[in-house]
Amino acid sequence: MSNATKPATLLVDDKSFELPTRDGSTGPSVIDIRKLYAETGMFTYDPGFTSTAACSSSITYIDGDIGKLLYRGYPIDQLAEQSNFLEVCYLLMYGELPTQGQYNDFVTRVTRHTMMHEQMTNFYRGFRRDAHPMAIMVGVVGALSAFYHDSTDITDPVQREIASIRLVAKMPTIAAWAYKYSTGQPFIYPLNSLSYSANFLRMCFAVPAEEYVVDPILEQAMDVIFTLHADHEQNASTSTVRLAGSSGANPFACIASGVACLWGPAHGGANEACLNMLREIGSVDRIPEFIARAKDKDDPFRLMGFGHRVYKNYDPRAKVMQKVAHQVLDRLGVENNPTLQVAQALEKIALEDPYFVDKKLYPNVDFYSGIILDAMGFPTSMFTAIFALARTVGWISQWKEMIEDPEQKIGRPRQLYVGAPERDYQSMAQRG
Repeated sequence: MSNATKPATLLVDDKSFELPTRDGSTGPSVIDIRKLYAETGMFTYDPGFTSTAACSSSITYIDGDIGKLLYRGYPIDQLAEQSNFLEVCYLLMYGELPTQGQYNDFVTRVTRHTMMHEQMTNFYRGFRRDAHPMAIMVGVVGALSAFYHDSTDITDPVQREIASIRLVAKMPTIAAWAYKYSTGQPFIYPLNSLSYSANFLRMCFAVPAEEYVVDPILEQAMDVIFTLHADHEQNASTSTVRLAGSSGANPFACIASGVACLWGPAHGGANEACLNMLREIGSVDRIPEFIARAKDKDDPFRLMGFGHRVYKNYDPRAKVMQKVAHQVLDRLGVENNPTLQVAQALEKIALEDPYFVDKKLYPNVDFYSGIILDAMGFPTSMFTAIFALARTVGWISQWKEMIEDPEQKIGRPRQLYVGAPERDYQSMAQRG
């Protein structure tokens, strides 16, 4: 637990109450209100929990004012540019960067768990062909608990470890098969000789009739996308996983709850919404029209992919993603793609226009990731599924931390009740 500091004083109806405060290793201090109701008979009111620390965590730290994101203390740009996704997975799950031996062992364990139980193919075929990939992923991830009974006992640290490895390993297969099913193409099984990212790309785009070679630039771009989306503190989906886990639910059910929450357009669907906006703009010559609409307070139109709820400065993930986006676009070419032409022109305007600069509406990670995934050939329906794939390791790390936290309790938020006061039942004849 963090260190205690001098207490805060709360004045209620001329009565003062002392509440303990605590300091973390960095970032804002907190007021410990666990005994507030017992001492004052009052709750706090915080819709969205934007001013409430629901847990203590040592995994991820965000400073939105200066645009900083740390995984276990390491800046995200250093990890994205110098590390790789599986090394980052190890870091998030175990707290430290691995030695070479630890890394080799971890990669081997993940690689050996990438295949799915063969009966899972029947589960996929129960969905309609036009089912959204996220609908499939919610069902399939939750169904893993029906196939892997040896890793659902959350009180057993060995089973927790097995479940964690399985989820990291199988999520690319789950997501790729959701995509393949929607296209009517046969499932492509994982290939152990490939990297985590290359394996995913191959399972998405290879067909049995032809040899498929993964482009190293696209492989690296995919790895960076995974790394940048691996964890992001106590966001909506992570909080959902923790809340589900606090009830003692099995890990597969908890991660499925995170997938379901991520599906929301205000959370994981932002990059899809951004690309849809670029397509609505349609051509470079229409950008001024939409810029004017974005500046008009009376117009409901909003530019998607700019600014961030947490970051009041440049999203540090976006800086890395910007470089990757240009590498991918240079590799694939955008001369005949009007959507990507609009994106490049809009990016230039947003970085120079005083309206955007003064309001710190910088292009965010969703803006660039949508552009990259579109250029790679993914349909927009797969964007959030890829986000879920990457975020799985963060959910697992947060879930494991919660299970092992001695202060962990079942989540039970309170409310400000504004309904009818107590009243007596009336018979039908008395109701007028």
